[in-house]
Amino acid sequence: MKKSALVFLCLFLAVLTPLAYAEDPQPTEMTLAEFEATLNYQHGDIDLPDGIATLKLPESFRYLDPEDTERVLVMAWGNPEGDGTLGMLFPSDISPLTEDGWGVIITYEEDGYVSDKDADSIDYEDLLKEMKDGVAEANKEREKLGYESMEFVGWAAKPYYDKESHKLYWAKELSFGENPVHTLNYNVRILGRKGVLVLNAVAGINQVSAIANDMNQVIAFTDFNPGHRYSEYNSKTDKAAAYGLAALVAGGIGAKTGLFAKLIGLLIAAKKFVIVGFIALVGILSRIFKRKEP
Repeated sequence: MKKSALVFLCLFLAVLTPLAYAEDPQPTEMTLAEFEATLNYQHGDIDLPDGIATLKLPESFRYLDPEDTERVLVMAWGNPEGDGTLGMLFPSDISPLTEDGWGVIITYEEDGYVSDKDADSIDYEDLLKEMKDGVAEANKEREKLGYESMEFVGWAAKPYYDKESHKLYWAKELSFGENPVHTLNYNVRILGRKGVLVLNAVAGINQVSAIANDMNQVIAFTDFNPGHRYSEYNSKTDKAAAYGLAALVAGGIGAKTGLFAKLIGLLIAAKKFVIVGFIALVGILSRIFKRKEP
Protein backbone atom coordinates (compact mmCIF):
# COMPACT_ATOMS: atom_id res chain seq x y z
CA MET A 1 0.00 0.00 0.00
CA LYS A 2 1.30 3.47 -0.83
CA LYS A 3 2.47 5.57 2.08
CA SER A 4 -0.08 8.32 1.47
CA ALA A 5 -2.91 5.81 1.35
CA LEU A 6 -1.75 4.22 4.59
CA VAL A 7 -1.58 7.58 6.31
CA PHE A 8 -5.05 8.40 5.05
CA LEU A 9 -6.44 5.15 6.40
CA CYS A 10 -4.82 5.81 9.76
CA LEU A 11 -6.28 9.30 9.70
CA PHE A 12 -9.94 9.39 9.06
CA LEU A 13 -11.63 6.09 8.26
CA ALA A 14 -14.10 7.38 10.77
CA VAL A 15 -17.71 8.05 11.50
CA LEU A 16 -19.03 10.29 14.18
CA THR A 17 -20.75 9.10 17.31
CA PRO A 18 -23.83 11.08 18.34
CA LEU A 19 -23.03 14.46 19.78
CA ALA A 20 -24.03 15.20 23.36
CA TYR A 21 -24.27 18.57 25.02
CA ALA A 22 -23.22 18.97 28.63
CA GLU A 23 -25.66 20.75 30.89
CA ASP A 24 -24.55 23.93 32.68
CA PRO A 25 -23.38 23.38 36.22
CA GLN A 26 -25.91 24.79 38.65
CA PRO A 27 -24.11 27.41 40.81
CA THR A 28 -26.88 27.41 43.41
CA GLU A 29 -24.64 26.80 46.41
CA MET A 30 -21.32 28.21 45.21
CA THR A 31 -20.28 31.11 42.96
CA LEU A 32 -17.55 30.65 40.38
CA ALA A 33 -15.15 32.67 42.53
CA GLU A 34 -15.91 30.47 45.53
CA PHE A 35 -15.41 27.36 43.40
CA GLU A 36 -12.04 28.55 42.14
CA ALA A 37 -10.99 29.29 45.72
CA THR A 38 -11.32 25.55 46.44
CA LEU A 39 -8.79 24.66 43.74
CA ASN A 40 -5.29 23.87 44.95
CA TYR A 41 -3.05 25.55 42.39
CA GLN A 42 0.57 24.39 42.61
CA HIS A 43 3.71 26.24 41.60
CA GLY A 44 7.42 25.55 41.12
CA ASP A 45 8.69 22.08 40.25
CA ILE A 46 5.87 19.58 39.69
CA ASP A 47 6.47 15.84 39.59
CA LEU A 48 3.79 14.26 37.43
CA PRO A 49 2.06 11.07 38.66
CA ASP A 50 4.14 7.89 38.45
CA GLY A 51 7.32 9.98 38.28
CA ILE A 52 7.55 9.97 34.50
CA ALA A 53 8.22 13.68 34.04
CA THR A 54 8.84 16.95 35.84
CA LEU A 55 7.41 20.39 35.09
CA LYS A 56 9.67 23.25 36.10
CA LEU A 57 7.02 25.94 36.17
CA PRO A 58 7.88 29.62 35.79
CA GLU A 59 5.78 32.17 37.68
CA SER A 60 3.58 32.60 34.61
CA PHE A 61 2.09 29.08 34.97
CA ARG A 62 0.32 27.06 37.64
CA TYR A 63 -0.72 23.42 37.87
CA LEU A 64 -3.75 21.44 39.04
CA ASP A 65 -3.45 17.78 39.99
CA PRO A 66 -5.66 15.14 38.30
CA GLU A 67 -8.39 15.39 40.96
CA ASP A 68 -8.79 19.16 40.70
CA THR A 69 -8.47 18.94 36.92
CA GLU A 70 -11.44 16.58 36.83
CA ARG A 71 -13.43 19.01 38.99
CA VAL A 72 -12.74 21.86 36.57
CA LEU A 73 -13.58 19.80 33.50
CA VAL A 74 -16.76 18.29 34.93
CA MET A 75 -18.14 20.66 37.57
CA ALA A 76 -17.07 24.04 36.17
CA TRP A 77 -16.96 23.40 32.44
CA GLY A 78 -19.88 20.97 32.31
CA ASN A 79 -18.16 18.03 30.64
CA PRO A 80 -18.90 14.34 31.24
CA GLU A 81 -16.42 12.48 33.42
CA GLY A 82 -13.22 11.68 31.55
CA ASP A 83 -10.77 8.78 31.52
CA GLY A 84 -8.23 10.54 33.71
CA THR A 85 -5.36 12.94 33.12
CA LEU A 86 -1.98 13.76 34.63
CA GLY A 87 -3.28 17.19 35.51
CA MET A 88 -3.62 20.50 33.78
CA LEU A 89 -1.66 23.74 33.32
CA PHE A 90 -3.13 27.24 33.40
CA PRO A 91 -1.69 30.72 32.89
CA SER A 92 -1.24 32.33 36.30
CA ASP A 93 -2.93 35.58 35.29
CA ILE A 94 -6.10 34.15 33.70
CA SER A 95 -8.87 32.29 35.51
CA PRO A 96 -9.98 29.11 33.74
CA LEU A 97 -13.57 30.13 34.53
CA THR A 98 -13.50 33.30 32.43
CA GLU A 99 -14.37 33.61 28.75
CA ASP A 100 -10.69 33.92 27.81
CA GLY A 101 -9.63 31.13 30.14
CA TRP A 102 -7.70 28.22 28.65
CA GLY A 103 -5.55 25.37 29.84
CA VAL A 104 -3.23 22.56 28.79
CA ILE A 105 -4.44 19.02 29.44
CA ILE A 106 -1.62 16.56 30.16
CA THR A 107 -1.89 12.83 29.44
CA TYR A 108 0.57 10.01 28.83
CA GLU A 109 0.28 7.17 26.34
CA GLU A 110 2.58 4.26 27.07
CA ASP A 111 2.48 2.62 23.66
CA GLY A 112 6.20 2.20 23.24
CA TYR A 113 9.13 4.02 21.71
CA VAL A 114 8.07 6.12 18.70
CA SER A 115 10.76 6.14 16.03
CA ASP A 116 11.55 9.55 14.54
CA LYS A 117 13.22 8.13 11.42
CA ASP A 118 10.42 9.56 9.26
CA ALA A 119 10.98 13.11 10.55
CA ASP A 120 12.65 14.40 7.37
CA SER A 121 10.43 12.53 4.93
CA ILE A 122 6.99 13.76 6.03
CA ASP A 123 5.29 16.09 3.56
CA TYR A 124 3.04 18.09 5.87
CA GLU A 125 1.21 19.75 3.00
CA ASP A 126 0.21 16.35 1.63
CA LEU A 127 -0.73 15.28 5.14
CA LEU A 128 -2.84 18.43 5.54
CA LYS A 129 -4.76 17.65 2.36
CA GLU A 130 -5.40 14.07 3.46
CA MET A 131 -6.60 15.24 6.87
CA LYS A 132 -8.94 17.78 5.29
CA ASP A 133 -10.32 15.10 2.96
CA GLY A 134 -10.85 12.83 5.94
CA VAL A 135 -12.81 15.48 7.83
CA ALA A 136 -14.92 16.22 4.75
CA GLU A 137 -15.73 12.54 4.36
CA ALA A 138 -16.70 12.24 8.02
CA ASN A 139 -18.99 15.25 7.66
CA LYS A 140 -21.26 13.24 5.38
CA GLU A 141 -22.15 11.05 8.33
CA ARG A 142 -22.49 14.07 10.61
CA GLU A 143 -25.02 15.61 8.24
CA LYS A 144 -27.00 12.37 8.05
CA LEU A 145 -27.27 12.47 11.83
CA GLY A 146 -28.42 16.09 11.69
CA TYR A 147 -25.30 17.69 13.20
CA GLU A 148 -23.26 20.67 12.10
CA SER A 149 -20.22 20.05 9.93
CA MET A 150 -16.64 20.53 11.03
CA GLU A 151 -13.89 21.90 8.80
CA PHE A 152 -10.15 21.55 9.20
CA VAL A 153 -9.25 25.02 7.92
CA GLY A 154 -5.48 24.54 7.97
CA TRP A 155 -2.32 24.76 10.00
CA ALA A 156 -2.32 27.57 12.55
CA ALA A 157 1.28 26.49 13.08
CA LYS A 158 2.89 23.96 10.75
CA PRO A 159 4.21 20.79 12.43
CA TYR A 160 7.80 21.06 13.63
CA TYR A 161 9.98 18.36 15.16
CA ASP A 162 12.99 19.27 17.28
CA LYS A 163 15.45 16.43 16.81
CA GLU A 164 17.55 17.44 19.80
CA SER A 165 14.74 17.52 22.38
CA HIS A 166 12.50 14.96 20.59
CA LYS A 167 9.53 17.30 20.87
CA LEU A 168 6.89 17.61 18.15
CA TYR A 169 4.41 20.48 18.03
CA TRP A 170 1.82 21.96 15.70
CA ALA A 171 -1.49 23.83 15.74
CA LYS A 172 -4.73 23.40 13.82
CA GLU A 173 -7.48 25.86 12.93
CA LEU A 174 -10.95 24.31 12.99
CA SER A 175 -14.43 25.63 12.34
CA PHE A 176 -17.84 24.29 13.32
CA GLY A 177 -20.97 24.88 11.23
CA GLU A 178 -21.85 28.53 10.67
CA ASN A 179 -19.98 29.70 13.74
CA PRO A 180 -17.69 32.59 12.72
CA VAL A 181 -15.40 31.97 15.71
CA HIS A 182 -12.80 29.40 14.75
CA THR A 183 -11.08 27.04 17.13
CA LEU A 184 -7.35 26.80 17.83
CA ASN A 185 -6.04 23.37 18.77
CA TYR A 186 -2.37 23.53 19.84
CA ASN A 187 -0.66 20.14 20.16
CA VAL A 188 2.62 19.10 21.76
CA ARG A 189 4.04 15.56 21.79
CA ILE A 190 7.17 14.77 23.79
CA LEU A 191 8.72 11.45 22.85
CA GLY A 192 9.97 9.20 25.63
CA ARG A 193 11.53 5.82 26.15
CA LYS A 194 8.24 3.97 26.59
CA GLY A 195 5.60 6.37 25.30
CA VAL A 196 4.50 9.88 24.47
CA LEU A 197 3.68 12.75 26.79
CA VAL A 198 0.62 14.50 25.31
CA LEU A 199 -0.14 18.18 25.91
CA ASN A 200 -3.16 19.81 24.29
CA ALA A 201 -4.16 23.46 24.57
CA VAL A 202 -7.34 24.76 23.00
CA ALA A 203 -8.78 28.25 22.63
CA GLY A 204 -10.24 30.64 20.09
CA ILE A 205 -8.17 31.26 16.95
CA ASN A 206 -7.91 34.94 17.92
CA GLN A 207 -5.66 33.86 20.80
CA VAL A 208 -3.15 32.12 18.55
CA SER A 209 -0.26 34.59 19.00
CA ALA A 210 -0.45 34.70 22.79
CA ILE A 211 -0.94 30.94 23.16
CA ALA A 212 1.87 30.10 20.73
CA ASN A 213 4.20 32.19 22.88
CA ASP A 214 2.96 30.55 26.09
CA MET A 215 3.21 27.07 24.60
CA ASN A 216 6.85 27.70 23.74
CA GLN A 217 7.38 28.09 27.47
CA VAL A 218 5.45 24.88 28.16
CA ILE A 219 7.59 22.98 25.65
CA ALA A 220 10.75 24.30 27.30
CA PHE A 221 9.88 23.46 30.92
CA THR A 222 8.40 19.97 30.33
CA ASP A 223 10.62 16.92 30.06
CA PHE A 224 10.87 13.25 31.01
CA ASN A 225 12.73 12.20 34.14
CA PRO A 226 15.82 9.94 34.02
CA GLY A 227 14.78 6.40 33.20
CA HIS A 228 11.99 7.58 30.91
CA ARG A 229 13.95 9.64 28.39
CA TYR A 230 14.02 9.00 24.65
CA SER A 231 17.80 8.55 24.59
CA GLU A 232 17.56 5.72 27.10
CA TYR A 233 15.60 3.41 24.79
CA ASN A 234 16.95 -0.14 24.65
CA SER A 235 15.82 -2.02 21.56
CA LYS A 236 16.55 -5.36 23.25
CA THR A 237 14.27 -4.80 26.23
CA ASP A 238 11.88 -1.95 25.41
CA LYS A 239 8.74 -2.03 23.30
CA ALA A 240 8.63 -0.09 20.03
CA ALA A 241 5.43 1.68 18.96
CA ALA A 242 3.70 0.59 15.77
CA TYR A 243 3.61 4.10 14.30
CA GLY A 244 5.81 7.13 13.63
CA LEU A 245 5.61 10.92 13.76
CA ALA A 246 3.13 11.23 10.89
CA ALA A 247 0.55 9.20 12.82
CA LEU A 248 1.02 11.44 15.88
CA VAL A 249 0.07 14.47 13.81
CA ALA A 250 -2.74 12.65 12.02
CA GLY A 251 -4.34 11.63 15.29
CA GLY A 252 -5.56 8.24 14.17
CA ILE A 253 -3.84 4.85 14.37
CA GLY A 254 -4.52 1.13 14.52
CA ALA A 255 -6.44 -0.51 17.32
CA LYS A 256 -3.49 -2.19 19.00
CA THR A 257 -1.51 1.02 19.60
CA GLY A 258 -4.13 2.72 21.76
CA LEU A 259 -2.87 6.29 21.33
CA PHE A 260 -5.60 8.92 21.59
CA ALA A 261 -8.03 6.37 22.98
CA LYS A 262 -8.40 8.53 26.07
CA LEU A 263 -9.25 12.17 26.46
CA ILE A 264 -7.00 14.12 24.08
CA GLY A 265 -8.03 17.69 24.62
CA LEU A 266 -10.70 20.35 24.60
CA LEU A 267 -11.97 21.97 21.43
CA ILE A 268 -13.39 25.39 22.14
CA ALA A 269 -15.77 26.96 19.65
CA ALA A 270 -17.33 30.21 20.83
CA LYS A 271 -18.39 29.58 24.44
CA LYS A 272 -19.64 26.00 24.22
CA PHE A 273 -18.27 22.50 24.51
CA VAL A 274 -19.66 19.52 22.66
CA ILE A 275 -18.45 15.96 22.53
CA VAL A 276 -17.10 15.00 19.11
CA GLY A 277 -16.31 11.30 18.82
CA PHE A 278 -14.23 9.84 15.98
CA ILE A 279 -14.12 6.11 15.43
CA ALA A 280 -10.77 5.65 13.70
CA LEU A 281 -10.26 2.43 11.76
CA VAL A 282 -11.54 -0.29 14.11
CA GLY A 283 -13.03 1.74 16.88
CA ILE A 284 -10.53 3.99 18.66
CA LEU A 285 -12.64 6.59 20.41
CA SER A 286 -11.22 10.05 20.97
CA ARG A 287 -13.27 12.48 23.02
CA ILE A 288 -12.97 16.17 22.43
CA PHE A 289 -15.12 18.57 24.38
CA LYS A 290 -16.46 22.05 23.74
CA ARG A 291 -17.30 24.08 26.80
CA LYS A 292 -20.72 25.46 27.60
CA GLU A 293 -20.54 28.79 29.40
CA PRO A 294 -21.29 28.42 33.15
